[in-house]
Amino acid sequence: MQRLLLAGVSVAFAVAAGVGPADAADKKVLAFVVNGASDFWKIAEAGMKKAQGELPNYELQFKYPEQAAAAVQQRVMDDLVAAGAAGIMVSAVDPKNQTEHLNKVAFQTVLFTTDSDAPKSKRVAYIGSSNTDLGKEAGKLMVKALPNGGKCVGFVGLPGADNARERIEGVKETLKGSKVELVDVRGDEIDQTRAKRNVEDILAAMPDVSCLVGFYSYNTPRIYEVLKEAGKLGKIKIIGFDEDPITLGGVKEGSIVGTVVQQPFEWGYQGMKLMANYIGGNKGGIPANGIIIVPGKVIEKVNVDEFMASMKQMLKK
Repeated sequence: MQRLLLAGVSVAFAVAAGVGPADAADKKVLAFVVNGASDFWKIAEAGMKKAQGELPNYELQFKYPEQAAAAVQQRVMDDLVAAGAAGIMVSAVDPKNQTEHLNKVAFQTVLFTTDSDAPKSKRVAYIGSSNTDLGKEAGKLMVKALPNGGKCVGFVGLPGADNARERIEGVKETLKGSKVELVDVRGDEIDQTRAKRNVEDILAAMPDVSCLVGFYSYNTPRIYEVLKEAGKLGKIKIIGFDEDPITLGGVKEGSIVGTVVQQPFEWGYQGMKLMANYIGGNKGGIPANGIIIVPGKVIEKVNVDEFMASMKQMLKK
């Protein structure tokens, strides 16, 4: 089953809310710009759709860059600014090297960050997870799964992004003093073919690997697929992040130890409302440090059914 979203798609929720072209032209635009095409973002879209119903004076848009590249993402934001967008919330592909461009955007419109922060930029606020804390939770799952220790390898889309770096740091902090090691992390630039090949390469190069960690939402499904094809499901521990259906199915059947999930629905819902309030002059929802943390959750076999039921309800909205 195809589990990727088509890149380059723009979803304007004002249309879904019954707003015609003439009406939409009079509304201020708030845009959510993601870092690449992944089913993970469907949940944030659902949150944004809920926010659209409560923000009749705004047109909310969801933007997918054609590829997970900083230059492509920057072009999407430049187009939005040129079109007069009142606010942009972005998951920056490469925050460190995009700071100058993000500041240019922030000078021309209201800029929020989500998922992966750009703390050195002039963004108004970050709303999302503490990725360091998420990494610590994943580290706990690794230690629990490997009481006698072992070598682990991680897989991630954008190694330079703050969310990836902080998750890896959180894992390493938790593993200190244990017999579990994170010996390598392979990046794939959100390329599904490369993501799967990275797992295959590790299996060939490291016959003694004990666990594989998927740091981005699609990495864990690729790990699952490769181990299933190799007949090694259950023999090598899998620890994941986020709530891809394959990941949750693996947790349910016991072939995946657990997954650390975020709440992207709230990023889309609360983020858009906060941005609209800020533009409207109500800045009370923005803390002094500009950081709004939406807590994550650890999903294991004991609570996966309950979580899947709640996900179904969110996506219905």
